[in-house]
Amino acid sequence: MKHLTLGSVCPPAVAGLLRCYNMKFCPFAQRALIILEAKNVKYDIVNINLKQKPEWFFEKSPLGKVPSIEVDGKIMSESLVICDYLDEVYPEPPLHSPDPWRKGQDRMFLEIFGKVTGGFYNVYFSRGDKDTLNKGLTNARAGLDSFETELAKRNTKLYGGDKPGMLDYMIWPWMERLPVVEKFCDQAVLTENCYPKLFSWREEMQKDSAVKATCISPEVHYKYLLTSLSGFPDYDMELAMPSHL
Repeated sequence: MKHLTLGSVCPPAVAGLLRCYNMKFCPFAQRALIILEAKNVKYDIVNINLKQKPEWFFEKSPLGKVPSIEVDGKIMSESLVICDYLDEVYPEPPLHSPDPWRKGQDRMFLEIFGKVTGGFYNVYFSRGDKDTLNKGLTNARAGLDSFETELAKRNTKLYGGDKPGMLDYMIWPWMERLPVVEKFCDQAVLTENCYPKLFSWREEMQKDSAVKATCISPEVHYKYLLTSLSGFPDYDMELAMPSHL
């Protein structure tokens, strides 16, 4: 489905289906889609042009952001809030640890991951400024260092153990885009030498069915980002949605 824009009409609800308001290239929206896929939930997608949002979209998301979900006419926004809700309403498989301490640690590491995402955005918007690019790389690597150390401490393949947990899924959208960062800075970041645990983690995550169902290739991510940086994002580039029904 193409991304709806100004002057469009909101599609009628599909009876019995949760609806997710989405933008194909948004990593925050991808979080929600991954959890829906992991929980094997049937859902409906409505794509939104974030540059020229439909007038009616603000009724579905007061801040005009994606993701937003609609269930029986009720609206919920913010990716972490949505994903926690989905984990409670659809308890299988459980994605949060039953141990309150580990669950708290996972949420703490989500905050730490802000170093990584902030670093990525510095690289994207460096526009030839080497100081900005190097600052971004330094921040991203500092965040990745923390995740490498934590995975070694847990002595597991994934942060959730043998299978992905909420922390794994919440950081994945940005790790999927890491090859784009590497292309922008013309150097490898996540190497097996520097990050052996994270390197293996990425290989394991790429085997996961929910990740496969929502993934976009680095080549397409890169092409989209170039259009976004130009000020004319091509939201409908190579449009293909997950098989979710």
